[in-house]
Parts: sequence; structure tokens; C-alpha cells
Amino acid sequence: MIHTYLGETIRFDIKYKNRSSIGLAIDGYGNIIVLAPKKTSDERVIQVLEVNWDQIQTKLNEMQKRMNGPLEKVYENNESFLYLGNTYPIQIVQDITIMKERVEFDEETLFIYVQHHDKEKIKQLLRRYYYQRSKALVEERVSFYQSNFKTKPRSIRITDSKTNWGTCDSNFQLTFNWRLAMAPLEVIDYVVVHEMCHMVHLNHDRSFWRLVGKLMPDYKEKENWLAMSSWKMTV
Repeated sequence: MIHTYLGETIRFDIKYKNRSSIGLAIDGYGNIIVLAPKKTSDERVIQVLEVNWDQIQTKLNEMQKRMNGPLEKVYENNESFLYLGNTYPIQIVQDITIMKERVEFDEETLFIYVQHHDKEKIKQLLRRYYYQRSKALVEERVSFYQSNFKTKPRSIRITDSKTNWGTCDSNFQLTFNWRLAMAPLEVIDYVVVHEMCHMVHLNHDRSFWRLVGKLMPDYKEKENWLAMSSWKMTV
């Protein structure tokens, strides 16, 4: 179906289900799907679409950005980088007398201190900063949740994985992705809890997910944040 609202053309499909309320979904191709109770009028469907149009547009724009992929970083002043779920500008402080090239965060800006404005050096410093922050944050959160587990991790490592946010092997060695420092703290908590639960259940059976849900009832929201935002967690 097609409907025009505020000068915008809304194309959508309706699927009638045995349900009590109208739900909205966007598939992997950006198509809007209305899940409606049987005998719902077209007028009621359109009303729900209009009320939720701003939210639908936000999701469609986010999906388009994900499909396009992250913009190539240029490592210039005021370029934005993710840290703990928020975006912050970088400010490059260039001074030949700087003894230790480094990144510092003041709650509003990521300051990068370098002797020379070299893009590869800035990239390396940012990656090192995220590695260090990820290790500190993960170790802190493992300690926080440890009282829920009889077993302690044998080791905690930060790695550069292209496929996993974290892993736990049969020796209870935990590894975590350095990009986690870009995620909100509650999302880091989820990944930590997930891997610590593998110290009890090595696979993803029902007992595993029951334990995860017991410690973090809203864990699916955290999974969704990672699924929706991982594309922009880059340096």
C-alpha cells in the first residue's frame, strides 16, 4: 500500500495476524511491514504509521547508513569517535616537545597529543587507547559480577577479533574485543555476563540463556544495540 504524509510517500505491506495490537517492523531491505490484528481497518493502520513516522524514518536512515558502511576516517580536529556509547570530537594537540604521545579524555573531547600530525600515528594511538580502556572496563565489570559465579576466569585478554565480541574457552580464559570501549557500559556488562555464563555452560543451550536472563533480564536490548551499531564501531 501507499500513503502520502507530510509530503513523504510511505510504502508499506500489511500482514494480518492473531494478535491484539498493531506492530511495526522493517525488514532487511528497508521495507515497512505492519503487523495488524485481523479485521483492522486501513484507517487505523495509517493512523499508527503517522504517529510513529518520525521513529520509522530514524530507523530507515540508520539502516541506510549501515548499508553504506562507515565513512573513512580522516583524523582531523572535530571528527567524531564513539566512546562508551556516545560520540565525541577529537582535538589534535601537536607539539614537538611532547614526550609521551597519547590520548586523553576529559568527558567532552578526546585529546590526542602528538609530536607531528601523522594520520597513521593518530590511528595507532586511538586503537591503543581503546585497547587500554577496554581492558580496564572489562576487568572492572568481571570483578563486579564475580559474586554470581563460583568459578573465576583464568585470564582476561583483549583481542582484535573480526567476528566475536567475546569468547570463553574450556579453560575459562576470557577474551574480549577492543572495540567494546565504544559501546555503552550496560552493553559491555552484557558481553561480560555472556562470557562469564559460559564458565557454567559452555554452549548456548537453554540453561545458558536462563542464566544470562537471570543476571540480565533485558539482555536482548543489549544484543540489539550491538547488532544495530557495530558498523560504526571503528577507528
